[in-house]
Amino acid sequence: MLTASPNVPGTLHFMKITKITSHVLQYEMPEVLGYSQQYYDKRTTHLVEVQTDEGVTGWGECFGPGNVARANKSIVEQVIQPMVQGLDPLDKDVIWHKVYNLLRDHGQGGMPIQALSGVDIALWDIVGKVAGLPLHKLIGGAHRTSVPCYGYGMMLRDEPIADLSARFEDEAATIKDMGFVATKMKTGFGPKPDVQLCEAVRRGVGEDFPFMVDANHAYTTSEAFYVGRALEELGAYWFEEPVAPEDLDGYRELRAGLKINISGGEAVFNRWAWRALLENRSVDIAQPEVCALGGISEYLRVLALCHTHFTPVVNHVWGSAVAVATNLHLLAAMPAMPGGLHPWEPMLEFDTTDNKFRDDLLTVPLEIQKQVKANNGRVTIPTGPGLGVEPDLEFIDHHRIDG
Repeated sequence: MLTASPNVPGTLHFMKITKITSHVLQYEMPEVLGYSQQYYDKRTTHLVEVQTDEGVTGWGECFGPGNVARANKSIVEQVIQPMVQGLDPLDKDVIWHKVYNLLRDHGQGGMPIQALSGVDIALWDIVGKVAGLPLHKLIGGAHRTSVPCYGYGMMLRDEPIADLSARFEDEAATIKDMGFVATKMKTGFGPKPDVQLCEAVRRGVGEDFPFMVDANHAYTTSEAFYVGRALEELGAYWFEEPVAPEDLDGYRELRAGLKINISGGEAVFNRWAWRALLENRSVDIAQPEVCALGGISEYLRVLALCHTHFTPVVNHVWGSAVAVATNLHLLAAMPAMPGGLHPWEPMLEFDTTDNKFRDDLLTVPLEIQKQVKANNGRVTIPTGPGLGVEPDLEFIDHHRIDG
């Protein structure tokens, strides 16, 4: 905060960052779930708290589960914190570039940038609180006061495909009945069994309801063509991360050869990596992850790049209520692309599986599922200063793990 110094007439006083704390939270999930890369039995989230000498505190979140969160905690507290202590948190772009430039030799993506993301989001939260304005106002205003929400579920389980198909069919129907505007499923057993699962989801939601398929980069290009052609017949809306994020040629071939929308980007970090993806014409729909690619500061630069390439954006959302609130503001502030009387709208991604860190973390819950049911699948944008949410410190203390 920039104010007149109380001690020296005519001088200015700057707010200072005094401490950055990582809170890694975890609990045992009620059932083991999976995606194409692994199964997991614990839910983890990584919150970042930035404190200042004037008592204003900002909250952010870093993408990354389990031991990744533990490692990112070390980067936040032992690497980034010494770089930025004593700096003015309002100088968020100065801080971003200082940290990025000093970490560039140690990784232009991945965990260093995930760690920076959480710090950057917390700085934006501080700026909003100082200004008394919600995040979407700081960015430029809300193009919409609510956003449609899709529910994803149909996670993998270690059981026979016939049993899992029946489960997927029922779960897809349940998500539709909950009021979501679309649904998304996981694949990962191989092309032929995965197509069986996709057919089950189509049966569950009926003929016209939108559904999407997330492979979490499990396929080779030829395998992705096999699944993608089946998805065309099923009328799926998008095919997410069909191949490895490094495989730009595979992405381009799939986009050119399939009618279904190809989406991806959650594992693409910073504007330079996004430039390569977009210039390659790799995706029909971009899915940046604000808690991973460099925070709000870098997200806004990536969004501008995507729209420069006339590529619509649907944010990837995974994590706690802090991540959800951040994305609600970003979706509200996202301009229509290309625009018109009935513009294409971005959707909020919502994980329908058990997540206490989303549902119970805040002093005033977002209650996404209740809003979806009551508002024809739409969720309102927070209006409080900064992110517009406050975590419950007792809840954090209860679920914090060491390390």
